[in-house]
Amino acid sequence: MSQLDLFGNSPSAMPSNSFEEHKKIPNGEYLYVPNFFPKHESDAYFKTLLNEIQWKQEGMKMYGKYVQFPRLMAWYGSSGKRYSFFGLTFNPEEWTKELLAIKNAIEAKANLDFNSVLLNLYRSGSDSMSWHQDNERELGRNPVIASVSFGGKRNFQLRHKTTKQKINIELTHGSLLIMLGETQHFWQHQIPKTKRKVKPRINLTFRVIK
Repeated sequence: MSQLDLFGNSPSAMPSNSFEEHKKIPNGEYLYVPNFFPKHESDAYFKTLLNEIQWKQEGMKMYGKYVQFPRLMAWYGSSGKRYSFFGLTFNPEEWTKELLAIKNAIEAKANLDFNSVLLNLYRSGSDSMSWHQDNERELGRNPVIASVSFGGKRNFQLRHKTTKQKINIELTHGSLLIMLGETQHFWQHQIPKTKRKVKPRINLTFRVIK
């Protein structure tokens, strides 16, 4: 069943010159808005988040060796909304006023209340996120994932688990990408490394922890 009716059209949440793309794909769908936040707001959010978020270098054991993730991370949200993946469990830091303002803006668009956010800081093209799905048990069935990007452009890739079909989306400064429907069950996604010189990028993926 389509979830496109989830999306509101609040003029305060989306600039009038913004182009948005609703896309139904096999076993899923997404909404992409490249200029959801205007440049001056995006610049301010990037600077504040870069300097004030409690960034950490996380890692995991792989084949008996501790390997650091190629990016910095942070987990913020409502009290008690823990999140587990790759064998790690994250306890949320308290919401900041900037995170709440971003959350309120995308909630007006998605018509959904988010209670947590995973932040990733990609410092250069060498930082990346490998193929994965956001389908952990605490996210519930058919989770809605709202992804906000500030900073340098990066290529975002989706790959169907069965057909191996790929979709490429360039995530720009101030953009919003909402994945919904069955997407997290049938598609993987990643931010690949790049040899191009790119500016640092901060990504926030808002979620609902059940």
